[in-house]
Amino acid sequence: MTRQKVYDVAVIGGGVVGCAILRELSRYRLRLVLLEKEAEVGFGTSKSNSGIIHAGHHGAAGTLKGRLEWEGNQMWDQLAAELGFGFRRCGELTVALRPEDLPVLQQLKEQGEARGVPGLAFWDKETIRREEPNLHPAIEVALYAPTSGVVNPYEACFTLAQNAAMNGAELLLEHEVVSITKVEDRDVDGNGDTGNGPLFVIRARRQGGEGEAERVRVREVVARYVVNAAGTAVAQVAAMAGAALPPIIWRKGEEYLLDKRLVGIVKRTIFPCPTPTSKGILVIPTCDGTIMVGPTAHETRHSDDRATTFDGFSEVFAFVQKLVPAISPRDCIAQFAGLRTVAEGEDFIIETAPIGRFVQVAGIQSPGLTAAPAIARMVASLLEDEGLRLTEKDDFRPTLPPPVRFGQLSPEEQAALAAAHPEYRCIVCRCENVTEGEIVAAIKAGARTLDGLKFRTRAGMGRCQGGFCTTRCMELLSRELGIPMTAITKRGGGSWIVTGRPVPVGDQGAEGEMSSANHMRM
Repeated sequence: MTRQKVYDVAVIGGGVVGCAILRELSRYRLRLVLLEKEAEVGFGTSKSNSGIIHAGHHGAAGTLKGRLEWEGNQMWDQLAAELGFGFRRCGELTVALRPEDLPVLQQLKEQGEARGVPGLAFWDKETIRREEPNLHPAIEVALYAPTSGVVNPYEACFTLAQNAAMNGAELLLEHEVVSITKVEDRDVDGNGDTGNGPLFVIRARRQGGEGEAERVRVREVVARYVVNAAGTAVAQVAAMAGAALPPIIWRKGEEYLLDKRLVGIVKRTIFPCPTPTSKGILVIPTCDGTIMVGPTAHETRHSDDRATTFDGFSEVFAFVQKLVPAISPRDCIAQFAGLRTVAEGEDFIIETAPIGRFVQVAGIQSPGLTAAPAIARMVASLLEDEGLRLTEKDDFRPTLPPPVRFGQLSPEEQAALAAAHPEYRCIVCRCENVTEGEIVAAIKAGARTLDGLKFRTRAGMGRCQGGFCTTRCMELLSRELGIPMTAITKRGGGSWIVTGRPVPVGDQGAEGEMSSANHMRM
């Protein structure tokens, strides 16, 4: 009888933390699988992240947040060099807007210096005017932190997962975990366990389909160890396994992307002084150069509440104008919202549950992105403590070739590339100067949706927000994946862009039968 495959570790959740964990574990001789309910990794909280690599001085002393923020900060240069995603260290300024903010700035500086964060310095009014002339003239004191940076969080997710898969990990996308049962060993073998021990049977529901036709399948995954990095569903997944967590709440943040005319209005990320629940509403020079403002921070009772609101819009722009007066609500070209999970006490929860072999990664709010690679190492250590044998591979491949960014090449480089590869002669997205060659490369790297293409290439991120390039991107997805246009979605699930309809009666064939031809309705 054929034995059922047993994975050494199943990671539940394909956000930046789950993908970092998977990639870290792929260094070792282990059978690995990641289960993610969305159509692509990074489509949950991570896609709505502010993209800031925090400087290392924000988290309070004695907290996991504080320790892992600085540890993680120091790992991003190597990760970006190995995986080729966008990352740059632009530095940050935390500004004092009121006299009572000054002690907070002093505390942040002392926290960072105690941790070994270099370069922290107070800037006076003259330095601020010279370095950031567009800040509000009333701002007279700021704390400068050169170690801060910005990253494309969705690119980080994609490349972490892609590199893990290159090293043998399996990705089960559109697989929503619905139950977890702990059972005795079924006389099947993994690679890394030091003893037999119990197994976890994970049942995951896969949804998919074409047009209105939906099919649902349930898949059973068996693993010796489980990592619960399920983001907003972390408490739900924990309960399935009988591994309760302290109370978890959701805190929504709304972000607003601004027109490229404002590129360069600030050179560094601009923070106000933090509050007990948030680092505040920021002005962020993104990794691609455009400016983003936000986020808000309001509790919600709904784990799927990703709506932007007029109140949120008004709150963000009213506050941002206290930082950079030249920014106007009229500059907004796109908006989105995401949820952070928040645990009691506001700190991360990273621990092995009492049931054993089940590691919980919960309450990963800011600075979770910064801390992600350090969290991954911590989780690997916890698994080893639970009995997982970590034997390094001789053939681990840590690097990916960097993607072509046609718009960032010199005219001479563009001409040479287009001459050698005709697919780079065709511009698909005119706003962002994205070519057919880049779109095809992104599909080959794993893009399956319009958002997957957008986050990998920036096609659809410009002023027209996909008004001109959406249909062309759909044609390329259809051609490269061999699927009909009606099967293409914005972000998976039921987010179809077009749907088939029957040909009108007057267009029926001679035999009076309805044609099955698809007609696209935008």
